[in-house]
Amino acid sequence: MLKTTNRVMVSRWRSGESTIEEDQVIVEYPLTIHLNGEELVTLLCTPTSLKELIAGFLLSESFIDDIDEIIELNVEEEAGLATVNTEIKRPLREKLIGRRTITSGCGKGTSFYNAVDQTKAIKIQKSMEIHPSIVLQLMREFNQSSLLFRETGGVHGCALCNSSEILFQEEDIGRHNAMDKLIGRARLEGKELSDKLVLTTGRVSSELLIKAAKQGIPVIASRSAPTELAVRLAQETGITLIGFARGDKLNIYSNFPSTKV
Repeated sequence: MLKTTNRVMVSRWRSGESTIEEDQVIVEYPLTIHLNGEELVTLLCTPTSLKELIAGFLLSESFIDDIDEIIELNVEEEAGLATVNTEIKRPLREKLIGRRTITSGCGKGTSFYNAVDQTKAIKIQKSMEIHPSIVLQLMREFNQSSLLFRETGGVHGCALCNSSEILFQEEDIGRHNAMDKLIGRARLEGKELSDKLVLTTGRVSSELLIKAAKQGIPVIASRSAPTELAVRLAQETGITLIGFARGDKLNIYSNFPSTKV
């Protein structure tokens, strides 16, 4: 198993005094993905749930349309190399021309989509009804169970929930990676997403909103803020977008009827 943290010595300043102490910092791990024999991308990530990350990334960025298209997925952890083969072999040049975007994500996140993809996002067919108090309770539980964040303060997290409990959660140095891990895990486990809520610790940008919309996720809630474009896309796709879910307060930015007030 790959290490997720390393210990370093720091000079810690408290109340006017300095001491030398040991601290834990999060590992930043480069993972290079080869798709059908061609190098696709190198992701900087936290070295956990790597197969889930790869599957979610390929789905989110439309390199595959269905998880069943993957016929082989191997990860050489020590080398930081992943090999993926799919049933449908599309030339990468056709997929990548004009589509590589440096996003507003942590550490210059990479997305392979252009503005046209915004109109391709799935329209949410059925809203999920959930009371704001339940969202806040789930967020409190999520915050308390984010182990890597509590150890290092250096990761973002995403959690998949039904209307009453957290089903599982993923953490990563990048918001987008955490979301891709969640999507990949859900699809690899055969979970339906059209009746689920996703919690996230980070800002909800348009890229994150599009990832959710493509998977038919009806509600996304963050303890942070959304961007203007994310709000607009949520309104267009029918996603209920919730921000600043902290303590006993939250903001609902779109699709108000799907949340019982």
